[in-house]
Amino acid sequence: MADTMNLEAAAYTALGTPRDKVSLPSAIFDGTVNVPVMQQTVKAILANQRQGTASTKTRGKVAGGNQKPWKQKGTGRARQGSTRAPNWPGGGTVFGPHGDRNYSQIVPKGVRQLARKSALNARARENAVMVIDQFNYSAPKTAQLQQLLARLDVADKKVLILTDGVKPNVYLSGRNLPKTHVMPYSDASTYDLLWSDVVLVESAALGHTLAPVAEKAAEKVKVKKAAAPKTPKARKAAEVSKKAVAKKAVVKKAAPAKKKAAAAPKPAAKKAPAKKAAAPKKKGK
Repeated sequence: MADTMNLEAAAYTALGTPRDKVSLPSAIFDGTVNVPVMQQTVKAILANQRQGTASTKTRGKVAGGNQKPWKQKGTGRARQGSTRAPNWPGGGTVFGPHGDRNYSQIVPKGVRQLARKSALNARARENAVMVIDQFNYSAPKTAQLQQLLARLDVADKKVLILTDGVKPNVYLSGRNLPKTHVMPYSDASTYDLLWSDVVLVESAALGHTLAPVAEKAAEKVKVKKAAAPKTPKARKAAEVSKKAVAKKAVVKKAAPAKKKAAAAPKPAAKKAPAKKAAAPKKKGK
């Protein structure tokens, strides 16, 4: 449990123009960060998402295996009654799941609230909470929201946008951005807050009313497109192409050396010294 502290957050307009810092409400942002409570709540959230539909077949549910593999006696082998017994390949499973398991966990309301408060404080202490004066989108526009994230230099991070109530135009604007989640401030869970790297909160959701600021239309900022994750097949293809390029480079380097060696004049072969004539053998007496 941390001591009470006053936390502030940077404030921006909907176009990304900086404003004066805003003090966060002390009722929630008091510096409390309880890690065990957050771990318990996140574990329960992930467990409650499990369907528990994994199922296996016992030997009685596997098709086939009605005939005895071989006779009971006289073969020298161990007696067997069915090829669907658990000790056979393709046989039934012993003590396997049957699709009736319930993974749900219940966390008390007070623990959930403390975990959510701790997650908000954890992001605020990292200066990862930014306040936006107002999300007033007349129509869904992904480019408009993308430009805001680019001006705040968070386009390549996981961003959680919390609006004051349900705002369909803001939600539809961020739905096509893979690293951006948009939801009402009251719906954000501990898992959502810890998933994000940066949290953008609408000022009205925190109880602040920021006066509108007159600003000109900002220039467009180039947004770097995130590279799509490679599939296993794409990775293998990339490795094969790299190896092929490396082999070609080695062959190219070796070719000039061979040409030089072929063009160089060969040294004259040394003549072998003439063999001396063998002396005539003396005839024996």
